[in-house]
Amino acid sequence: MSIIIIGLSISMLLFLLAAGLTIIFGMLGVVNFAHGALYMLGAYTGYQMVQWTGSFWLALIVSPILVALVGGLIERFTLRPLYDRDHAYQLLMTFGCVLVIEEAVRLIWGVNFMAMNAPDILSGTVEISGSTITVYRLFIIGVGLALSIAMFLIIERTRIGMMVRATSSNSEMAACLGIDVVQLRTLVFMAGTFLAALGGTIAAPLLPLKLGMGYTIIIDCFIIIIIGGLGNIRGAIIASLLIGMTRAFGQQFAADWIGLLTYALLILTLVVRPEGLFNRKGRQA
Repeated sequence: MSIIIIGLSISMLLFLLAAGLTIIFGMLGVVNFAHGALYMLGAYTGYQMVQWTGSFWLALIVSPILVALVGGLIERFTLRPLYDRDHAYQLLMTFGCVLVIEEAVRLIWGVNFMAMNAPDILSGTVEISGSTITVYRLFIIGVGLALSIAMFLIIERTRIGMMVRATSSNSEMAACLGIDVVQLRTLVFMAGTFLAALGGTIAAPLLPLKLGMGYTIIIDCFIIIIIGGLGNIRGAIIASLLIGMTRAFGQQFAADWIGLLTYALLILTLVVRPEGLFNRKGRQA
């Protein structure tokens, strides 16, 4: 049971990041290399909020909002002028944003490892089916499930979701129908950045905060969106579960093979279904 809980907590944490990355790609058609750096910025900002206020819950709210505002500025001043140009310019620009964020974190917080403690209410353990489970991992699972359901309902059942899907399919037609595509793109990028920062803040009590912590996680996110299907939330959920469970069981039974197993899932998906498990053929970003 403990392996399953650990796998689910890893899956939900990966989903928070991959979901933000996949909605940005689905809406803007941008492969955002800066997503991992924004995750790291969320972790450090959350750490700083806890240092200032002593409240993890306040950090969980304020940190993602602050980083989302940074994401809005990135979209407005760096990506917006490049939407009509070749994708290589967007890739180079987001990579440049990674370097800027990394340097900003180094200047503000330095290069030493840092740690953030979970709040007292989440720091204990519980017994489930004879296994000792940390309450914080159950909290991560709960947050991930709640956000996955909320995102699915928003995208599939609301007017905003309808506008996002319409703009993803054909932005020019959506603009002709009166949708403010420019503003919607900014809001979607901010939403994706919010999820990345939220994931960073939630991960901070589990992982040491260090410069470059976003590089490893962004690789997993790209694997997830490729397996699940580019721009597909349902696919991101399933792929996150696959990767999370693979890592949990691999850590328990074959720690040296975790990387190989993860990439094997990616290769198998590309061979059997190159467009991803849930990708809609013919869909345009």
